[in-house]
Amino acid sequence: MRTVTFFGPEGTFAEEALLSQPDLASAQRIPQRSVPDVIAAVERGEFRAGVIPIENMIEGSVSVTLDTLAFESDLLIQREIDLPISLSFCTRPGVALRDVRTVLSFPIAAAQCRGWLSRKLPEAEFRASNSTADAAREVARSKRALGAICNPLAANRYNLKVIARDIEDHPENETRFVVVGRGVPAPTGHDKTSIVVFQRADRPGSLLTILQEFAARSVNLSKLESRPTKKSLGDYCFFIDLDGHIADELIADGLRTIAAKQARVKFLGSYPVGGPQEAGVLRRTAASKAWRDAAGWVDELRAQIRSDVGLGLDEDSQ
Repeated sequence: MRTVTFFGPEGTFAEEALLSQPDLASAQRIPQRSVPDVIAAVERGEFRAGVIPIENMIEGSVSVTLDTLAFESDLLIQREIDLPISLSFCTRPGVALRDVRTVLSFPIAAAQCRGWLSRKLPEAEFRASNSTADAAREVARSKRALGAICNPLAANRYNLKVIARDIEDHPENETRFVVVGRGVPAPTGHDKTSIVVFQRADRPGSLLTILQEFAARSVNLSKLESRPTKKSLGDYCFFIDLDGHIADELIADGLRTIAAKQARVKFLGSYPVGGPQEAGVLRRTAASKAWRDAAGWVDELRAQIRSDVGLGLDEDSQ
């Protein structure tokens, strides 16, 4: 990696996730103002890869990331990074908590701190920023008594005073980031495949029929989420994460069957997972062995097929 980009500005959790990866941390890195800007810059070939948030364990998926990957980009996910999230409340030096009347942050981050805000700043106005680091930067530049919800990296980068640490409502908080780029990484045995499924017909049981294709192959689904297709009200597509890699015959066969019979499928990538899934690896290994055994049995049967359609009695009698 020579150059990488990330959802900025400097000091975001996206940069923190980037710095946790040795190959990315050693590259030249440039921030972008928004998630679509990161994806567009990589698509133009200005960067080898980009780092963007895709899901928080409290607030769920980052919709702008899902929608941009599904509807506006041909980039593929290269890996995921699970980052523990620690949120702090910060002000300029000399500004006390009681002085703060306006709180700035990225909406998803602020939503993770509802309890703390209701207890400590029940009268404060909330104002959305493009990112937690953008909030920290604005607070540092402002002459008003503002507060920012951000990470310690941003607080240090913009010389803010930390009023309170670990203010998120759920202490075991994590956000998942993905690295986007071109091509499909080689399988590691510890992988995930992400797809978007667009049903050809919305009828009773159509989604179940799609899901059964994976169940029949013992492919575990770790995520199933609906999103509007942006074509008409009530028209939805489905984001699905599967345990396994497109190089696995079970995954490939499932996708092949769905694309042929049930729905249009957009492939978002097969890539190394970010967290421990030893049970999933064992399950996929067992399923793959059973599939290979079954395929070998069918191949043996097909090897017995004769070239003629008769019983060969005339040959035996001569």
